[in-house]
Amino acid sequence: MKQRETTISELILASSSPFRRELLERLCLPFQCISPDIDEAPQVNESLQDQVTRLASSKARKIAGGNATALIIGSDQLASCDGEIFSKPGNHQRAREQLRKMAGRTLIFKTGLCLLNAKTGQEQLDCVDYRVNFRNFSENEIQRYLLAEKPYNCAGSFKSEKLGICLVESMEGHDPSALVGLPLIRLTAMLRQEGVDLP
Repeated sequence: MKQRETTISELILASSSPFRRELLERLCLPFQCISPDIDEAPQVNESLQDQVTRLASSKARKIAGGNATALIIGSDQLASCDGEIFSKPGNHQRAREQLRKMAGRTLIFKTGLCLLNAKTGQEQLDCVDYRVNFRNFSENEIQRYLLAEKPYNCAGSFKSEKLGICLVESMEGHDPSALVGLPLIRLTAMLRQEGVDLP
């Protein structure tokens, strides 16, 4: 898809996620990806919303140090169910344990989003929620899904844009792209606020 000219000097996605890269490509704006490499450990008594917005901001600010004129996008996502946090599982066993707990339950995915103007210091920050109601699926279905998809770098071991959709009963939210990890509806509003013409 052809990229358009824009009035910004540079747009940076502070992420190494291929999923966020694919989402941002939908806007047809030139951008680059830089991994922010920050400590993502939660702080004491920090709410899930505070954690994802803090991390989204921290990622953007980490990249701003060497990119003083850029608009920088930071994003972070976690999921929760009845007070339990579902982060990226990292391996097959943890993913299987997460999915066992998720069967027949509702997860709330919270995605923190930051747009930082490194030149002015202006920061726009938000958290976008998305609810996923999972059906009761079997151990065999979990195994087949994990072996086919290997969603070990996804919060809650769940990729809605692929086979994970087979595990779902229903979904609720204003922006389906938030579930994948980058809320494009909210991001485009932030970009317009910075003078970026979209579409």
